[in-house]
Amino acid sequence: MPISQIKIGAILSYATLALNNLVGLLYTPFMLRMLGKSEYGLYSIVASVIAYLTILDLGFGNAIVRYTAKFRAENKQQEQYQMFGMFFLLYCGISIITLLIGAILYLNAESIFDVSLTINELERTKTILLLMIFNLAITFPFSLFSSIITAYEQFLFQKMITIVRIILNTATMIVLLNIGYKAIAMVVVTTIFNILTLGINLWYCKHNLKIKLIFFKFQWTFLKEVSIYSFWIFLNAIMDCIYWSSGQIILGAIAGTTVVAVYAIAIQLQTFYMNFSTAINGVLLPKMTALVVQGDNKVIISDIFIKIGRIQYCVMALILSGFILFGQQFINLWAGEGYSQAYTIALLFFIPLTIPLIQNMGIIILQARNQMKFRCLLYLGISVASLALQIPLARKYGGIGCAISVALALAIGQGIVMNVYYQRIQKINIIKFWKEIFKMSIIPLLLCIVSYYILLRISLDSVSKLIIAILCYLSLYVPLFFKFSMNSYERDLVLKAKSSLLRKFV
Repeated sequence: MPISQIKIGAILSYATLALNNLVGLLYTPFMLRMLGKSEYGLYSIVASVIAYLTILDLGFGNAIVRYTAKFRAENKQQEQYQMFGMFFLLYCGISIITLLIGAILYLNAESIFDVSLTINELERTKTILLLMIFNLAITFPFSLFSSIITAYEQFLFQKMITIVRIILNTATMIVLLNIGYKAIAMVVVTTIFNILTLGINLWYCKHNLKIKLIFFKFQWTFLKEVSIYSFWIFLNAIMDCIYWSSGQIILGAIAGTTVVAVYAIAIQLQTFYMNFSTAINGVLLPKMTALVVQGDNKVIISDIFIKIGRIQYCVMALILSGFILFGQQFINLWAGEGYSQAYTIALLFFIPLTIPLIQNMGIIILQARNQMKFRCLLYLGISVASLALQIPLARKYGGIGCAISVALALAIGQGIVMNVYYQRIQKINIIKFWKEIFKMSIIPLLLCIVSYYILLRISLDSVSKLIIAILCYLSLYVPLFFKFSMNSYERDLVLKAKSSLLRKFV
């Protein structure tokens, strides 16, 4: 696939990310005020339950991308079509299982949440649950075509569809919330746009990529190979759910919708933070898989790990230092009264999460090498321990207790153990990586300390004051970081992007 598609994919990934985050930043305060804490808490509880059901994908979506890229590199077209037919049938079976589990959850909702939710809240929760389960059941079989589009590196089409969907979905939500509709209407709109997107992906695969599904030759041997690969992706998905979805469910059962709403805001901020680092990864898996198939050069792959990690850290260091300085004031002005504790919770996520976020290329490398076993077993064990710790900490400290448990797991598993594994087993030069990151951190650390003591004397109690303070910080941070923290390659990337923009708009 031409490199231009990868570049376009990366650019559009960040464009989609920027749009998604902009919509989230502008739309979320409006939604919070229109829904109220109780309704938003209900929506967050059910969304967290559904997040657990999404793991029924079993890692097959990632496997489709990986093995399609492999078959294309080996010019095995017939094998691709047989694989697509096999996965479509598997996904249909998963959809049926999803509906059955959803029915069980619906019938037992009272016994799960009767301590913390009112009768009215329970009824609305059950309705939202039914709609989300239907949405998920429809999504599973047709998600095959989205994975195919990714594997074929058709990033321009895929990202443009995502951008249009974000805009139309948000505009429709705003209209309905203004009319007076609540969380149930939000779920209905999301379901409609999801079905439309799935249909468009199906049409594109059939008419543009000429994809076929062969059903009559089910390859059991190949399924066994794929299942071994997918199993580790599946365990990773369980870990993600335990980290980012369990807290809402636990707090919903123990503390009620108001506490869940505050915790959900911190989770949303954590999602924004993660997205800035992971946007580029999806477009690199097919390329990294091809590199491994053609010859696993550990020196080249290690260099890519460090190069991408540095680029990701350029973004993450700015966001983390900015949030430390301005996060509390931002949440107070953005989310409104009663959400201030979300700052502490989010910060407990951000700091330990930074390490795995700037090392996300490690996941891509492990996936391409089909060596996810150690990472997945490690993370699963630590996340289960974190889940066990969340319950008593949530009873004693509420949302902060859940966040402490997650932070400890991130620091131990992803911050320490995986770095040793990358260095010793995967032969990635982690020592060099951290030397690079340490040199890049000097300017952000010094600026953050100086700015913190200056801000102690300033009251940022309005949007205009907050914006002015952030702009002042950026006016110092950006040139100093550019001059002293970036290397020549990174500075060249920035200058080329600047020149390209000037040619287009001037």
